[in-house]
Amino acid sequence: MMRRVWRLAAPVAIGIAAGLAPASAGAGDVLRIGAPLAATGAEAREGALAKQGYDLWAETVNARGGLKVGAKSYRVEIIYYDDQSKPQISAELTDRLISQDHVSFLLGPYGSPATFADAAVAEKYRVPMVEANGAARKIFAQGYRYVFGVLSPADEYAASMLRAAATLVPRPQAVAILAADDLFSLEVANGARDWAEKNGLRVVYFQKYPVGVADLSAPLTRIKSLRPDILLGSGHLQESLLIMKQAQTLDVTVGLYAFTVGPTTPDFVTALGPAAEGVFASSQWTPDVKYRGPVFDTAAAYAKAFERKYGFVPDYHAAESSAAGVVLQLAVEKAQSVDPATVREALASLDVMTFYGPVRFNAQGLNDRKPMVTVQIQQGRVLTVWPRDVAAAKAIYPTPPWSARK
Repeated sequence: MMRRVWRLAAPVAIGIAAGLAPASAGAGDVLRIGAPLAATGAEAREGALAKQGYDLWAETVNARGGLKVGAKSYRVEIIYYDDQSKPQISAELTDRLISQDHVSFLLGPYGSPATFADAAVAEKYRVPMVEANGAARKIFAQGYRYVFGVLSPADEYAASMLRAAATLVPRPQAVAILAADDLFSLEVANGARDWAEKNGLRVVYFQKYPVGVADLSAPLTRIKSLRPDILLGSGHLQESLLIMKQAQTLDVTVGLYAFTVGPTTPDFVTALGPAAEGVFASSQWTPDVKYRGPVFDTAAAYAKAFERKYGFVPDYHAAESSAAGVVLQLAVEKAQSVDPATVREALASLDVMTFYGPVRFNAQGLNDRKPMVTVQIQQGRVLTVWPRDVAAAKAIYPTPPWSARK
């Protein structure tokens, strides 16, 4: 059972989550970890999924006696602040977690902009941050030594979907790209354009839009007139919902709707109903992948543990967040120390397989070994359709016209 204590800390709320204390751990045997994470604002839903992943990891570790370091067992305690989906606030809270709450380590926020901001603070104080929700390569191009990302880089999000699309019959010939004007989404969109141009797929439209936009009818009307085979949206949950709702209203019919973030969350199908059918998405992880590792065993076992606790099948936001906790745990146990500098060295040399996939960091702190998968919504379920060796279903293509969706 998780213990949660909520109290106000102006200007935002702070929460502490910890699992049951192991019987062998004394009152002082607590490892405090900080996590500035969106509980309000545009990225609150994704932040909630990440928090569930962090909490499941902490609860699992503590129920098994805590983190083992020599003769000691440390109970994991995660201190949360709401960064309000704002990178500057996230950085300020990261500073507070280190300088006032005296956390030993950090788990990352949601989103590349916040992760980019927080990374500078972690580096300043030389506190290792293991992050799971900031995929932009720019984060890892700053020469930082204390930031480690478990997830595949941003350009893989679009590339995985386009690779899957290239196997379809008839092969798509043209793509239209819509991207939010933020660090992650633009990296994805630029990566999509580069992949398309190198692999014989014509980019007939490329447009960025402001973060938090409320109306995309103008670019969607233009896309309708161009009749591309693929409409690729690079943004987040609320933006993917907006595109699909307005595409339906405007009767924008393409062979394949593909999004970087949104369709894997339970909210997407709930919000759209039949309009979600056939939508593709890239995913860092699904329960179908064939990985096995410490703490959670297999991907399927992790999914069952998550569903028992939260009542729904996890998407990759939760899984990658739990994986960040696992990786930090493995580094602490490898180092046999909770000294930040010693654990940093253990992270840098880590080479492990987890339920989430392979983890080995390059010199920049990026996990460049882990592949991504492509999923499609079929009969209200998110199913893995590519690569074929882990696919749970065959991709349905082209997507039925709006008039055929019931």
